[in-house]
Amino acid sequence: MITTGPTPGARAAAWAVGQRSPRRPRMARAYAQATALLWRREMVRLRHNPVRLAMGLVTPLLFLVVLGSGLDAASGLAGAQMHDYRTFLFPGTLLMAIQAPSIAVGISLVWDRRLGLLRQMLVSPFPRMSIIGGLACGGATTGAIYGLMLLLISGIAGIRYTPMLLVALAEIFLISFMFTGVGLLVAVTIRQIDAFQVVVNLSLMPLMFFSGALFPPNGLPGWLSIVVKLNPLTYGVDAVRRTLPGADVLGTRLTSLVVFGWTPPVPVELGFLAGIGLVAVALSTIRFSRTS
Repeated sequence: MITTGPTPGARAAAWAVGQRSPRRPRMARAYAQATALLWRREMVRLRHNPVRLAMGLVTPLLFLVVLGSGLDAASGLAGAQMHDYRTFLFPGTLLMAIQAPSIAVGISLVWDRRLGLLRQMLVSPFPRMSIIGGLACGGATTGAIYGLMLLLISGIAGIRYTPMLLVALAEIFLISFMFTGVGLLVAVTIRQIDAFQVVVNLSLMPLMFFSGALFPPNGLPGWLSIVVKLNPLTYGVDAVRRTLPGADVLGTRLTSLVVFGWTPPVPVELGFLAGIGLVAVALSTIRFSRTS
């Protein structure tokens, strides 16, 4: 009996399969290594700059202690329906604390381009998408650390120390990821650091003021109500406010967000924010991949 070996076409197909299959684990390993490396760089930056961590908490604490106590006393004198204003204000101060350090990752990318470090990243063998992924994870973790620092002292705002704080911390990480994704998208679009800082500074305060962090999101004038409901940060503030364990003011119909007579569930709000973050990171990756 004459045995015939595989045809040239079969041998070529087997060779192609053998060449392709090991590449996927190698690419996944390279992506994970680059992501972990850039995440670690952001953590090293944070660890070696404790002044930045301390100063980043000053403004939220001033809002919470000074503004919260003052307006709480004023509402009590006026006989307002919503008491414990510091408790109501605490979710807004949380997001105020995390938005600046999360977006600051975009500033680091702009500085890396200016100092020539970005060119070294681009010529490295790591996938370019892993650079954006590592920076996004680092920014989200940095923002979550700021949020954790505030959660540790949340008792001054009447927040109870229960396991639900861990759920709130996970929500803070997700919101930080959204901020980081948007910051990276701006950073890969605007290459001048002065222009980047102007855009960020002009965006942060209006986002916070029109998010329902300082006042209940319901019962507002028509134009203001529309702006508040179009602001993505509104859904983050509402999700954290309804998750935190504290006074009744956190979960009443007066303070919960209502959109066209419907109160969106917390998972829907978090899914909306996660979608914005993923889209921003994806667009940043596409834009960054075209960088030469």
